[in-house]
Amino acid sequence: MFEQWFICPYCLAEISVLLDPSVDHQEYIEDCEVCCRPIEIAYQSEEGDITYFNAHPAQSDWD
Repeated sequence: MFEQWFICPYCLAEISVLLDPSVDHQEYIEDCEVCCRPIEIAYQSEEGDITYFNAHPAQSDWD
């Protein structure tokens, strides 16, 4: 597992998620541990290294 630090796009708190570098590509929703708003996490890995990471506000039908 790899700990990836980033800034919450809502509350601007520095938070982290654990990523599994054995998975080639993954996208999922994770709630911010500070403000509890949904963040869409996407990452890619190659040969055990994280090669791409993106965290942005999750799209919602309520917006």
